[in-house]
Amino acid sequence: MLAGMGDSLVDVGEVTLFVRELGRRSEKPSLVVIHGGPDIGHGYLVPGFEPLARDHHVVMFDFRGCGRSSRGLPDDELQPEYVVQDTHRLIDNLGLGQVDLLGFSTGGRAAMQFVDKHPEQVRRLVLASTTAYTDGARYLPDWDEYHRRQKLEDEAHGALRNSTLFVWDLDLAPAYLDLLNSLGPDLGDWSEERAIQGLMHPWCPGDPEQILRDLGKPILILHGEKDMGFPVQLAHRLHAAVPNTHLTVIPNTAHMCHFENPELWSNHIRHFLND
Repeated sequence: MLAGMGDSLVDVGEVTLFVRELGRRSEKPSLVVIHGGPDIGHGYLVPGFEPLARDHHVVMFDFRGCGRSSRGLPDDELQPEYVVQDTHRLIDNLGLGQVDLLGFSTGGRAAMQFVDKHPEQVRRLVLASTTAYTDGARYLPDWDEYHRRQKLEDEAHGALRNSTLFVWDLDLAPAYLDLLNSLGPDLGDWSEERAIQGLMHPWCPGDPEQILRDLGKPILILHGEKDMGFPVQLAHRLHAAVPNTHLTVIPNTAHMCHFENPELWSNHIRHFLND
């Protein structure tokens, strides 16, 4: 068991956030994590951060409307800009000062909106298994393995919860599925139907490339080589477009590369934060 501050509920104004702190605060900036989804809390990310927390303070939290944070909010308060607002207030309320920020998957786009609105609050940025673009599907039609795994998911009628798509090593897929199921069947208040109907605001309403160029701070793009959620071509594309980025691709891992190879994944983050 890692020493640390543990779990708490933090009032950030309109909502209360369930917060998990791993490791201990030190002179190093804390790493604040914005999870993906947004249909599930942060728990699926914990395996990737436990190795890092041996020498870093990591702050994770559930978005409003999911996990153990405030639930039952009106639809118009379940919007990406509120996630950014809650993150900003959480950093202030915990007295973290300037932090390092990591956005995973959908949370990566929220992190881009965050640094656009609050650049002074961030020292370094990690974009993990995420994208700045909306056309990732263009890289999938010729990928036979993707179609094979998508068929497995379709035939399971949701029971696999994308485990065979998001984990490259199929021997690890059952363990990832077990992790998801251990977090409970409740997928939160965020409705995919609202996104489909165009009622969800953009997670990054500005031009992500320009936002990251203007940030002018070190950015790590951390991606699985076999990511079927956001194909790795998107990571290479962003790296080519934004000069202040460092790209690290983890071989033989997919979208949940933090789960497939947590020690390597966390070591890449550690080296970037310590550089």
